[in-house]
Amino acid sequence: MVELVWLIPALPLIGFVLLLVTGNLLGEPRAGWIATIAAGASFLVTLTVFVGLLGQDSHGGERSYELVLFEWLPAGSLQVEAGFLVDPLSVTMALFVTGVGALIHLYSIGYMHGDPKYSKFFLYLNLFLFSMLMLVLGNNLVVTFLGWEGVGACSYFLISFWHHRESAATAGKKAFVTNRVGDWGFMVATFAIWSALGTVTYTEIAKSPAMAATTGTAVSLLLLVAAAGKSAQLPLSVWLPDAMEGPTPVSAMVHAATMVTSGVYLLVRMNNVLTDDALIVIAVVGAATALFAALCAVAQHDIKKVLAYSTISQLGYMFLAIGSGAYVAAIFHVITHSFFKALLFLGSGSVIHGMGDEQDMRKMGALRLAMPITAATFIVGWLAIAGVPPFAGFWSKDEILLAAWEQKNIGPLLWFVGLITALLTAYYMSRQVFLVFFGDQRWDEEAHPHESSWTMTTPLCILAGAAIIGGAINLPLVKDWLVLEHFLEPVFNHPHQFSSGTTTKVVLAVISVCAGLAGISIAILSWLTRRIPTDRLEPEFLENAMHVDSTYARVVAGIGTTGFQAAADIDKQIVDGAVNGVGKLTMRMAQFIRPAQSGYIRNYAIGVAVGALAIVVLLTWGLLL
Repeated sequence: MVELVWLIPALPLIGFVLLLVTGNLLGEPRAGWIATIAAGASFLVTLTVFVGLLGQDSHGGERSYELVLFEWLPAGSLQVEAGFLVDPLSVTMALFVTGVGALIHLYSIGYMHGDPKYSKFFLYLNLFLFSMLMLVLGNNLVVTFLGWEGVGACSYFLISFWHHRESAATAGKKAFVTNRVGDWGFMVATFAIWSALGTVTYTEIAKSPAMAATTGTAVSLLLLVAAAGKSAQLPLSVWLPDAMEGPTPVSAMVHAATMVTSGVYLLVRMNNVLTDDALIVIAVVGAATALFAALCAVAQHDIKKVLAYSTISQLGYMFLAIGSGAYVAAIFHVITHSFFKALLFLGSGSVIHGMGDEQDMRKMGALRLAMPITAATFIVGWLAIAGVPPFAGFWSKDEILLAAWEQKNIGPLLWFVGLITALLTAYYMSRQVFLVFFGDQRWDEEAHPHESSWTMTTPLCILAGAAIIGGAINLPLVKDWLVLEHFLEPVFNHPHQFSSGTTTKVVLAVISVCAGLAGISIAILSWLTRRIPTDRLEPEFLENAMHVDSTYARVVAGIGTTGFQAAADIDKQIVDGAVNGVGKLTMRMAQFIRPAQSGYIRNYAIGVAVGALAIVVLLTWGLLL
């Protein structure tokens, strides 16, 4: 059954081609259903491959299968194949990418109703899913990079989908340009790995001897640059908040199931080349990003922008886990986050849809009565991301905090930053829920908020169920319940082992829960009972994301533009001048030679005669001497 892996990306690709050829003829809703069926079929095939993989012996890393389609880039000693790798990590990623992706497709059928570019939206969505699946299923870095660029291009198409709005067009360009920095890191890291190890295939890289310390650290940091670009970590996080300019299903697709998880996947996949020094840097970047984005989220008024900064913060948790060597914890949080963040984004889309495209939370309130299904499922997502047990987010977040605590040297500091971030997360998500669904009605009677159609509420209910029970895939209570950890163990050369005793684990978990409850309590006192004044809880400094984005804009428009112009002038005057100078010198030399190449035979005959006479004269002169 694992040999069916090629069908997983092929089905969304077929859906893309069908919509490319017949999309306008099919129209609404047929185009949406074709795209959704393609995504759902891909999920079913992924389940089949997963079952087939389970049937293989897990001892000694036997749960690994490569399917090579053809030799792609034969260039001397560089031999790159177009192939797929089926192992626990790739299948785990493919399962939630296709599962959550199919639900987002179904949701979009109702959400995009009436849009003039209805079929084009689903065409892009299928292409997005295909690209992400190529990224996670590729058997080497070059195939992964193909998918990496694919999701980057699709994010541009989808974020700027409503490009008649200047803000959407600008957001698409920002995402595209910012991610090019990460692409640079990916490409240079790939070149360095091939130069050092002579291969770019994952299975061969895993078997290769360790690179020299300096080379390994350099490669690791380049991979961090790549991951920071795609997963919106500092200092490359500025594109993700603006990505909300696309239709809400795009936000769910980008922020939860696909693109932003690419960086986490890349680092986890390359775990065997990451050095200890680089891991410390990754952990610090993750912790700093988590805290920064959480602080920004507390003062946002746009319902989707709160969730956007929340995504950046949660991705910071995943980087903190990777930097702590807890790769399973990172993937565990990727999975649970895909459940509750897709739920929250789709829930916000349901609110926006029901409120006539209103996104300002200050103009909402008491919507639980008008939108009971949306409210109930959104509350589940809130409890999950706030880390309230037994919801899924508690288990994965708690595992990351424990891994950070066990870090050498700066472990307690990283844990404390993660704990403060957890408190802030519980606060700003509670604030969002109270502003949107509780409190006083702040919308006009003309708004007529209403519950969404079944194609939108069904995915919400399914994702809410996953957000409740998703933590069951890796419960730390009993060793036999660590299903995800045991499944992923063959992928890692050195699986992380928690060294803390049971008492320490329980105490840290209790502290974590108390931090979450403290955040919720502060939000209740602030936004429900109004016992705490709220005017100082939304400082402009945080609302403007600490002016990081605006500072980038000033630098690029000022010093950056001056520097770019100086570089262009150097290119024009020196580089182009040298090239043009060689050309002009050649032309001038040609002017001297041109008379000798007149094309007249008589001139050539005279030249031959003169040359012969000169030879005779020289020979005679030599004999006389």
